Amino acid sequence: MDLHAFRTTSGGSVTAVTADEMREVDRVAVEEYGLSLLQMMEQAGRGLAREALALTRDGPVVVLAGGGGNGGGGLACARHLANRELPVTVVLDREPAELEGVVARQCELLERTGLSIRTDVSTVETPALVVDALVGYGLEGALRGPSEELVRWADDAATRVLSLDVPSGIDATTGDEPGAAIRPARTLTLALPKTGLCETTAELVLGDISIPSAVYEAIEIPYEPPFGREFAVRLEATD
Repeated sequence: MDLHAFRTTSGGSVTAVTADEMREVDRVAVEEYGLSLLQMMEQAGRGLAREALALTRDGPVVVLAGGGGNGGGGLACARHLANRELPVTVVLDREPAELEGVVARQCELLERTGLSIRTDVSTVETPALVVDALVGYGLEGALRGPSEELVRWADDAATRVLSLDVPSGIDATTGDEPGAAIRPARTLTLALPKTGLCETTAELVLGDISIPSAVYEAIEIPYEPPFGREFAVRLEATD
């Protein structure tokens, strides 16, 4: 962890965590404090939709979603945007039948609304905004297959990109790019910023997903609540 990697625009210091530390935060929040993955996913999706609406009022929006927690947040975001009558297309990096758990539930909700869900971008017109929810802090090595293809498509689309938690293809701990990587205009990182975001050139926003302060205390991560009465705050790197 890095205790002073970031600060809020009001000057408050915010601790940055590694991918492993964030995994432990999620584990303790679920197993010891009773938060569900679905609850946190909904919080992430709503926050992501809020940032998307700040970047485009009319769309169209393309949401790129993977099969993990980041993908579930992206699917929830797509639903919130569609509920606000923005034209949204979801592109998965796998077939819907391959999704599991709460991510599959998010996809089923979307399918019932009639929202367009695809597995390729060959016929997708260039959108006003791409939402990147392919891979978060779980990245291991270079992206391969459909995920890599979708990242390269987003890079070639010459449009603004909003990433969830960590831009896909970026190592959440080190900031390294082992292969193709998203270069967003803005990243909504969740709960605490990741150490790999210290060198980001994108706008950085920290989103609240309702993790209690006691979770951080339990695993000895220094934590001063950064949100005040807001649900998201802008961050700046201290270096």
